[in-house]
Amino acid sequence: MASARSVRRVRAIVSGRVQGVSYRAATADEAQRLGVTGWVRNRRDGAVELEAEGDSEQIAALLAWCETGPPTARVTSVAVDELAPTGAETVFSITATR
Repeated sequence: MASARSVRRVRAIVSGRVQGVSYRAATADEAQRLGVTGWVRNRRDGAVELEAEGDSEQIAALLAWCETGPPTARVTSVAVDELAPTGAETVFSITATR
């Protein structure tokens, strides 16, 4: 991972047709390809939520990918909040619905 000064952590809520279209699995694949750590999960309101940590370029690339997601998804919005980096995860995983 990058040096501490360039590490960024975000929470993103992705809305639209994003459940039942392999959005979580594709997000995990893309995050792993980019070298980002964190998690992704479905929300009961039909959205997908993720937290991701990596260097600024990695996070920007993942968020850009989230704007469209996999081919079967139809993303209508991606709301992003900046968080303090935690270094808590060593991989990017799919977690249980909340």
